[in-house]
Amino acid sequence: MTANTLPTILIIDDDTEIRYSLDRVLSSRQYRVISASSGEEGIVKAESESPEVVFLDNRMAGMGGIETLQHLRTAAPHAMTILMTAFGTTQTAIEAMKYGAFDYIVKPFDVKKVLSLTERAIAAHTDLVKAKDAYTPLLNSDDYQEGIVGQSEPMQDVFKVIGQVAASDVTVMITGESGTGKELIARAIWQHSHRSNRPYQAVNCAAIPENLIESELFGHEKGSFTGATQQRAGKFELCHGGTLFLDEIGDMALPTQTKILRALQEGEIQRVGGNEPIKVDVRVIAATNKDLEKMIAEKEFREDLYYRLNVMRIRLPALRERSEDIPALVDFMIQRMQKKRKTRVRQVSSEALTLLRRYPWPGNVRELENVIQRAAVIAKGDTILNKDLPLEVTAGLPAGEPEKVEPVVPESVEAAVPVVEVIGGTAAVSGVATPVDLEGAFDLLFEQLRAKTSENILQVIERAMIERVLAETGGNQVRASTILGITRATLRKRIDQFEMKL
Repeated sequence: MTANTLPTILIIDDDTEIRYSLDRVLSSRQYRVISASSGEEGIVKAESESPEVVFLDNRMAGMGGIETLQHLRTAAPHAMTILMTAFGTTQTAIEAMKYGAFDYIVKPFDVKKVLSLTERAIAAHTDLVKAKDAYTPLLNSDDYQEGIVGQSEPMQDVFKVIGQVAASDVTVMITGESGTGKELIARAIWQHSHRSNRPYQAVNCAAIPENLIESELFGHEKGSFTGATQQRAGKFELCHGGTLFLDEIGDMALPTQTKILRALQEGEIQRVGGNEPIKVDVRVIAATNKDLEKMIAEKEFREDLYYRLNVMRIRLPALRERSEDIPALVDFMIQRMQKKRKTRVRQVSSEALTLLRRYPWPGNVRELENVIQRAAVIAKGDTILNKDLPLEVTAGLPAGEPEKVEPVVPESVEAAVPVVEVIGGTAAVSGVATPVDLEGAFDLLFEQLRAKTSENILQVIERAMIERVLAETGGNQVRASTILGITRATLRKRIDQFEMKL
């Protein structure tokens, strides 16, 4: 291996002895080591040398460690930065991770820990480099402005209906599972209608207590109930000439449904505690994730109101029905976070994208956004990798819905390790990644193996689990203990007990 092909380590520290010591340790392990005595010099070298790993002192004269770390994100975006500090405080850890450090290490150094940390950092850098085939931005400015993303046929059909109903004043019913983006569709209808320069109000009928929903919608007179200290206009009055979006209409009580029907039929409302009718000109768009036809049959929803609301119907497809839109949705979410300066992430690796497309998304777009936001926080560089995704996504099944399969029982304890490799609720059976009924699998495994060996089967499998999770997390004990569902202290005890080499 030539000097040009060796992994490059950059040491930034104003202490000559620290630079010399780290140089000796790392050079002995076939790393190309360069150094800088200040943050300013380090940034220049990082930009020209593109190091895989940077050891950065937290306290230096001139530009400090955290400020240098922020500049390194631009100068060497794929570099894994390890912050060096003489004070291993909570604040140091938080600051280091907040600004994108791979990890931090406390002085004086343990040589084994330095080398182990360097190896893990280089492996993480390699993962990022492999992720360069991440998809390119897929959206144009119009997509970002609307906030509704989708090139799939089901979404194109939705866009067509929006265009058809926007110009009229007919009531619209939007149906679909929770998290599919029904309010975005309602806003799009309003924005493209002749009422776009008039008020738009949204009311979540499920979020307002039954005894307050009428006051919220129709307003109230002073003294009409306890706490009504002054007259108040409701959403219908506030939306005069505009559009009112009634979300989760299926959660509305029957008495309120009757008043909504009158408002639609007569174009007038009456405040709570009032006697005078008030004329209103409001276009109503309603949405629900419930089966209103079934509710009508069970006398839980008024049939006449249903027909008033259901003049035009838009059904939003679940995300699993339009998985081809996931790359564009992810791109949109990342771009939106970048505009708010809430992430350094710019893309998603193709492997992670494959996992995202495979997952059935029971929570739809809302769940996808939650996953992307979480992954963006965890990601060490500018790319979300598959290891940054939650376990239910990498397993390919929604949490709490394991697929039932028959466990495979090995012939020996030695065979047990590759047969059952468990990570947080998923397993590889006979070398094929398959979600299993873990409780049943282990019961059967223990029962049949116990008769064949005097070894502690539980420890055999427990060690395999811990080794696999530590490998998957790059030796990060905090993440590993979270995945395994044990405390970090218990994990360290098991590592010592099994004499594992990290």
